Amino acid sequence: MNLSETLSADFIDAQYRKWKSDPSSLSDDWQFFFRGFELAGAAGPADVDPDQALRQANVGELIRRYRDIGHLLACMDPLSACPTAHPLLELDAFGLDVSDLDRTFAAPGLIDKAAAPLKEIVGRLKQTYCHSVGVEYMHLQDPDERRWLQARMEPVKNQAELTADERVETLKKLSAASLFEGFLNKKYVGVTRFSLEGGEALIPFLDVLRRRAVEFGCREIIFGMAHRGRLNVLRNILEKPAEEIFSEFESCYDPQDLVGSGDVKYHIGYLTEHNMADGTSISLYLVSNPSHLEAVNPVVEGIVRARQDLLAADGDKAVLPVLMHGDAAFAGQGVVAETLNMSQLKGYRTGGTVHVVINNQIGYTTLPEDARSTRYSTDVAKMLMVPIFHVHGEDPEAVVHVARLAADYRYRFGKDVVIDLVCYRRYGHNEGDEPYFTQPTMYQRIRQRPPLNRVYGDRLVAEGVVSKTDVDKIEQAVNSGLDAAYEEVHGDTCLFPEPRFFPEWETVSGAFSHDPVETAVEEKTLVKLADRLAQLPDGFTVHPRLKGVLDKRLDAVNTGKGIDWAGAEALAFASLLADGHTVRLSGQDVSRGTFSQRHSVIWDYETGQAHTPLNHLKAGQAAFEVYNSLLAEAGVLGFEYGYAVTRPEVLTLWEAQFGDFVNNAQCVIDLFIASGQAKWQQLCGLTLLLPHGWEGLGPEHSSARLERFLQLCANDNMQVANPTTPAQYFHLLRRQIKAPFRKPLILMTPKSLLRHPMAVSSLKDLIHGRFSPILDDAEATTSAKKVIFCSGKIYYQLVARRQQINADDTAIIRAEMLHPFPEKALEKVVGRYKKAKDWTWVQEEPENMGAWQFMRPRLSPMLKKPLDYVGRNAAASPATGFPKIYKMEQDGIVDRAIGPHDQAGGMAG
Repeated sequence: MNLSETLSADFIDAQYRKWKSDPSSLSDDWQFFFRGFELAGAAGPADVDPDQALRQANVGELIRRYRDIGHLLACMDPLSACPTAHPLLELDAFGLDVSDLDRTFAAPGLIDKAAAPLKEIVGRLKQTYCHSVGVEYMHLQDPDERRWLQARMEPVKNQAELTADERVETLKKLSAASLFEGFLNKKYVGVTRFSLEGGEALIPFLDVLRRRAVEFGCREIIFGMAHRGRLNVLRNILEKPAEEIFSEFESCYDPQDLVGSGDVKYHIGYLTEHNMADGTSISLYLVSNPSHLEAVNPVVEGIVRARQDLLAADGDKAVLPVLMHGDAAFAGQGVVAETLNMSQLKGYRTGGTVHVVINNQIGYTTLPEDARSTRYSTDVAKMLMVPIFHVHGEDPEAVVHVARLAADYRYRFGKDVVIDLVCYRRYGHNEGDEPYFTQPTMYQRIRQRPPLNRVYGDRLVAEGVVSKTDVDKIEQAVNSGLDAAYEEVHGDTCLFPEPRFFPEWETVSGAFSHDPVETAVEEKTLVKLADRLAQLPDGFTVHPRLKGVLDKRLDAVNTGKGIDWAGAEALAFASLLADGHTVRLSGQDVSRGTFSQRHSVIWDYETGQAHTPLNHLKAGQAAFEVYNSLLAEAGVLGFEYGYAVTRPEVLTLWEAQFGDFVNNAQCVIDLFIASGQAKWQQLCGLTLLLPHGWEGLGPEHSSARLERFLQLCANDNMQVANPTTPAQYFHLLRRQIKAPFRKPLILMTPKSLLRHPMAVSSLKDLIHGRFSPILDDAEATTSAKKVIFCSGKIYYQLVARRQQINADDTAIIRAEMLHPFPEKALEKVVGRYKKAKDWTWVQEEPENMGAWQFMRPRLSPMLKKPLDYVGRNAAASPATGFPKIYKMEQDGIVDRAIGPHDQAGGMAG
């Protein structure tokens, strides 16, 4: 039944009575209807003309639709004529016509008087929603948020209320942005810089956002952005000295003095402390970013969360994330959706991110119609139920207004907010690119547009805010500063200051050492921790099967033998927590563990109540934070990398559900984990737990791609280990925090070994031992004729076969740490077997995978003898999906390495 069919006097009377007694019992449309008539002075339903009532209801729908899709008529594009009509917003779409324009209607909430002519109502709606700012917010499901936004947009018609001083400050920021780019273009002709020209309004936006955030108690802003405009943001927002920026263009460095491989100037990060006019200070950090554009998004969020956790209760207010995107990248890169999805999750939320899309309306040479299937590049953000502001990039005051709105919304609701800054790119993708080849008509329009600072300056002169002389002085001050900085460094001065980072890193080294690290824990401490881990709240009911697992874990510590992988991990975590080191573990299903092995969170079998034993060890302990992540790898691993590069005192771990799933995060590994220190001198202690091993589960549940990590290894950039005992795992975890250095730790962790009867350790191994990069064969003698090198799970199959056929003249050496290559430890072990004639590397991975190709050139010179290979043949897929073929291949490896089943004593070839 539609409204026109129900507008009888009796029906209206009944609805009116409902509204008087309980307004919420009626729909929003009816509530609007009756509020409108009361505001217009109607005495009650007896005074209601059904025809007028219908028109009033239609006006209500018109107002709602302008709020919903008015952005379709907004004037946002500097390169196109403003739209003038849309069929869904025409009067006849609401049963109205031009004769209604002079009629009076109520518009409660929109106009602050009882009623107004329809033409005034429509005018207010167009000024608010169809001018320089287009807003998408009616998809928000919280009516309080909608009303809050309306109350801040409609009374001011979505226009900035700026003082003369604020307008002059906006002009200064635009002039600084524009003249900086022009200076670089003049002094360093054709040098790639990814100019901001065409999008200079970003600078006053960020400046106002910074000021507004400080008013809310913000003490730190963490920025993430790609290349375009990065140098301008560094200069005019973070206030990086122009001398330092020009030095990077001068290329006057001494190669002998450089540390690491470095990176191009428009990737480098920067940390600074900025003093505000009111005496407060704010820390500004622009995170280093690779060319993979949006890959930095989750890294920024991880850094922000780490800083917020340090500040505890005030963290959300004190630290603000700001991400700047390109339009094509925001729509095209999957990591954007992953990062957005994290925004309200317990383990990853940061109190709301301000997203700014620098919308150049082109991606390199690709136009929007070829880059996305949506109207706006920002449409992916609608998944969050957050407002999206589209703003004309050449209306600086509208940009300032949106900056204030964005900050206010973020701090009021603790949610993301998205700004689509519609602008253009004055030059090509970079300064050596010719855009006329592919977009000749677009760039003909761009060429005709004067710089924004000149346009805005002329406007302020015309309105009497400043004089032409004032404008000239502003520009002269900017140019004089740039000239002086250029003269300071041009030709003979190099300024390459040491990169600054947060003070928590001041006592941490980036230099790896093979020196032993004391990681043993006293027996009484471990026994006490194990006892605390076993204690449950009163009345807590554990699942019967799980109770047996927990009892066995405690018994292993009390008896001193049979400590399994999960038990050793729990003790490593517990001992670090007791020492005051937070442990943060995230990944898919990590609280229980993919293989039902960890059970760091225990659920009451009857009530569903959760209990985390690691957070109930002792008074004053550090926090154990475990988060089952969203089903994503790149975003979550990027987040944990960001967290780890910020908190060296925290053991930060990411676990893949299966090691193979790390494939989906390869860009984070390549761009950040493996190369971050070399490129940006950015240290990181992140630990990756990657279940790895051939158990006949097919190609996607076998390999953590050990070979890929090893291929990325050089200059001690990260640690890659494949431990075979719970004690080794225990000491590695503790070593990651107790060592004086920080390097990423890549751990190949087991699956079947989690419950393998041989893969256990004694309590003595934990209280007396330390991590050993090479494990010699305790059962072999120096007279062994054959020496086998291996790494990981295959060791236990080799040992079992040796025992089965009494191959006592074979020694089996385990490489537990593959990189940094433990050359001295390996030489020491190899030196024991001077009588050995046969030397073999054995692995279950295919020949073109695993550690073979990495170990062969390092082992062979040490042996001065041929090193044979036993393993699977080279393959395109990591593993077969057929169980019988898997078993045949696996048995064949052991047969060739040790000897076949039916061989008693002796050796097989």
